[in-house]
Amino acid sequence: MNNKRKIAVVVTARPSYSRVKTVLSALKKHPELELQLIVAASALLDRYGSAVNYIEKDGFEIAAKVFNVLEGENLTAAAKTTGIGILELSTVFDNLRPDIVVTVADRFETMATAISASYMNIPLAHIQGGEVTGNIDEKVRHAITKLADYHFVASENAKQRVIQLGENPEMIFNTGCPSIDIAQVVAQKTALDFNPYQKYGGVGSKPDLSQGYLVVMQHPVTNEYQDSRNHIEATLRAIMKINLPTLWFWPNVDAGADGTSTGIRSFREKYKMENVHFFKNMEGDDFLNLLHHSKGLIGNSSVGIRECAYLGVPVVNIGSRQNRRDRGNNVIDVSYDEQEIIEAITTVLKEQKPDSSPVYGGGNAGEKIADLLKELPLQFHKTITY
Repeated sequence: MNNKRKIAVVVTARPSYSRVKTVLSALKKHPELELQLIVAASALLDRYGSAVNYIEKDGFEIAAKVFNVLEGENLTAAAKTTGIGILELSTVFDNLRPDIVVTVADRFETMATAISASYMNIPLAHIQGGEVTGNIDEKVRHAITKLADYHFVASENAKQRVIQLGENPEMIFNTGCPSIDIAQVVAQKTALDFNPYQKYGGVGSKPDLSQGYLVVMQHPVTNEYQDSRNHIEATLRAIMKINLPTLWFWPNVDAGADGTSTGIRSFREKYKMENVHFFKNMEGDDFLNLLHHSKGLIGNSSVGIRECAYLGVPVVNIGSRQNRRDRGNNVIDVSYDEQEIIEAITTVLKEQKPDSSPVYGGGNAGEKIADLLKELPLQFHKTITY
């Protein structure tokens, strides 16, 4: 008879997989735990990089796939995608009968995971609660905190916020961010050890990377989604004027992604952009290695706030998407202004690489979380502690 504790982890997008990969590895090899991996939403879709392909390549067995993304990339589609997710995930949980469900971070699809598990009286663990950003993601993150029974936070400030939200301090653990586990390994690499063009294809010119390059990853902001095209055009103009080799990654599935994508395509048609190559996705360790050996990251991805802090990669953080998030000393904040972006990139190119910062932990988060998931008492009922 199988007496292993069953842990269902729901991965809904390419960033979620990077955030939780070392947790999955630790769960898979733990002698007293059974990993039930559920892949859903944009993680299954080719246009967002088919994260599922990397998951399978890494040797993880997928227990269930949930196709729930409604086309539209607007606020209504996001709400309906969440609703479909609740319906589908409830069926999956009913079939798999997990002892604990694990959800990651703050994307709208994670709300479906949290609601389904909570209404089915399945203990819920939340990774990366207690952080602040200032957009719809923050509402989702704090709502999931109130639905969750166990909290695996990535920083001391995040832990204090979860306590302030009324959660039991005995169920809040500062494990650090699991993505730093991967960054810790990447930090030891002294050179870029793969050819991104050969390994990942992509589209556009293939500038010579040997003398240095920039990386761009800019997503739409959900509460500013109508302006997403204007936002991306400011960055496009700045990158064209800087005229350094640049590797640009496609946006995620958030509301406003149509505007971001259309802005990029239209700009490419109008200008040659011989210094820029575009990718959909990369394996997590390759992407971090690419960042580690770049001259800097431009955009608004949380990888600039988290992993780049540990790796000491300079970041030009554009706009409001990462408002108030804990930072290392590697970030320059700018608005959606072409000249501000150019000046910040110029500063980054002149200055020395920043020191590594442990603000989001120093490694081993995956093993810490797996051990906690084995030892924590199974509970799905709680009250506010004060």
